[in-house]
Amino acid sequence: MNKITNRQIICEVLSEHAKTDRDIVVLCSDSRGSASLAPFAKEFPEQFVEVGIAEQDLVGIAAGLAKCGKKAYAASPASFLSTRSYEQAKVDCAYSQTNVKLIGISGGVSYGALGMSHHSAQDIAGMCAIPGMRVYLPSDRFQTRCLFEALLKDEKPAYIRIGRNAVEDTYEEGNCPFEMDKATVVTKGTDALIVACGEMVKPAKDAAELLKAQGISATVLDMYCVKPLDVNGLLDAAKGVKVVVSVEEHSPFGGLGSMVSQVIGANDPKKVINLALPDAPVITGTSKEVFDHYGLNAEGIAKTVKENM
Repeated sequence: MNKITNRQIICEVLSEHAKTDRDIVVLCSDSRGSASLAPFAKEFPEQFVEVGIAEQDLVGIAAGLAKCGKKAYAASPASFLSTRSYEQAKVDCAYSQTNVKLIGISGGVSYGALGMSHHSAQDIAGMCAIPGMRVYLPSDRFQTRCLFEALLKDEKPAYIRIGRNAVEDTYEEGNCPFEMDKATVVTKGTDALIVACGEMVKPAKDAAELLKAQGISATVLDMYCVKPLDVNGLLDAAKGVKVVVSVEEHSPFGGLGSMVSQVIGANDPKKVINLALPDAPVITGTSKEVFDHYGLNAEGIAKTVKENM
């Protein structure tokens, strides 16, 4: 079982590049520990800004630094970054097209027992609704590294949501197919299509294995790039299948499932099922307990696919 979190990988990538690029600046809102960015702050104190518990200031300052030529990476709990500083994300980052990467840590239901106040089940919908804002949910540590290596090469704003805990690997070291803004085909099948993002990709991959044992062939599409959605990749993967199932750690409204339904409905009409968190405060528990309860696991995904074939 992998014990390296995606946030640790982000710190590693930024630290590696900060050694030769002094324009890289990391900002935190009293979150350097939970973001695993304390090592960066220690090694590069002149390239680190601690704003304190002030998410609106965090994003505004990051945008100001970006306007001065800096490459700003602002990390804060996704539940707060996507709500308290929504206006700053919209105006200071997206509308102004500043080079700010907003890193929503402990996304989804990562905070578990802390409940709805600390969950971010609306961030995909909210951030995707902002013109000029890109939205990414990497599935594991290898894809996280590829994504941040790519983000360091552009100057456009983006929102990246990652979880709190280490997740099982979807890919392998040295074997992580990645193309910026292009969905990754994890497994190929002919009967069903499972489209997932973030921490739901590995359960989707495992579900495909369960389905294979039952004689059902499923394609798994890793749509880490929720916005811009890889429309062509989605339509190619959906050709000929009987059902499309989307899986996301998010509200059932406005997220990956809504986008998948819009694209399939307009271009290749067929049954689309959206597996997501409920439109209600979720149960108290760890991420795994929450996922298991709502069928956001391999068994639940496979069951949904089989029932809708």
